[in-house]
Amino acid sequence: MDPVHEVAGEEATALMGAAAPTGVKPIKILAAEDNPVFQSMLRTMLVKWGYDVTMVRDGTEAWRALENENAPRLAILDWMMPGMDGPEVCRRVRAAGREPYTYILLLTARTELRDLVEGIDAGADDYLTKPFNSHELRARLRAGRRILNLQEELLRTREALREQATHDSLTGLLNRASVLEALNNELARAWREALPVSLLMVDLDRFKQINDTHGHQAGDAVLREATRRMRSVTRRYDAVGRYGGEEFLVVLPACDGGAARVQAERVREAVASGPHDAGGVSLNVTCSIGVSGRSRPSLSDADALVRESDAALYRAKSLGRNCVEVYAAAETHESRIPDLPELALAIRSEA
Repeated sequence: MDPVHEVAGEEATALMGAAAPTGVKPIKILAAEDNPVFQSMLRTMLVKWGYDVTMVRDGTEAWRALENENAPRLAILDWMMPGMDGPEVCRRVRAAGREPYTYILLLTARTELRDLVEGIDAGADDYLTKPFNSHELRARLRAGRRILNLQEELLRTREALREQATHDSLTGLLNRASVLEALNNELARAWREALPVSLLMVDLDRFKQINDTHGHQAGDAVLREATRRMRSVTRRYDAVGRYGGEEFLVVLPACDGGAARVQAERVREAVASGPHDAGGVSLNVTCSIGVSGRSRPSLSDADALVRESDAALYRAKSLGRNCVEVYAAAETHESRIPDLPELALAIRSEA
């Protein structure tokens, strides 16, 4: 019997009443079918079941639709189609390995076991032979949606674990390992593209006194507020991380000595711009900042930049805190930021 007539009688009439619940956002689905009559009937069924249907007429169109960024995550593919058959579309989708996952159901008139094996091996998740029962199609699509929902949950769990592994739980900034990794990555990019890189080491002044006097909860509140203020004045592509305790690192891509000093001043002024609410206690908080950098970085400069910014920070502390110091070695070399000797003078300002 022709597959069109299989769903065109009483059963198809019953389907018209099996509408999706109102108020539910339609789920995107791709249906690839070259028979115009069956295509129209398939669209009608899917819309009644609550799907947002993208209908295509050949395998090439199906592949183009599925490789889009906002492609449907459910797909019904006819085995035999012009341009590219269903198994070939499956193979291309699986070879792309994109996330989130695309659940694919193959429709075919083939009934041999070897055909079933071929379709599954090509990457199809399920297989339905023509002529098919429409209720069975609906049930199989529901099973596909359950699998996609489980995958979404797994992706959310994976992202949450990744966030925990790479970010500081108190401030939400990158943790020590991750910000150092960001520094190494930026040095590699800067080395390839001959760009400067600078690093800020930021330390909250007299933070131990805050903890000792007002308690660790107040200290935590100060850390969170200082983080918010630092993020408000750094660029979106700067990497900001908690290095340890009350110390932070800020990686500044494509930023030479003069620009790094200006950025450090912005951070210092933001932290000291007004009282910090520390659990009902209003506290004036300042920070000291050490700056280091390279105009022509090498791949192995990360440790040296951290040491140099730490040395500059120590000098800022010794000069009275709430200031910015730029590292300058006794002997400069071609990889040093050209104006660092001049930048060695302390930049002092009041909170």
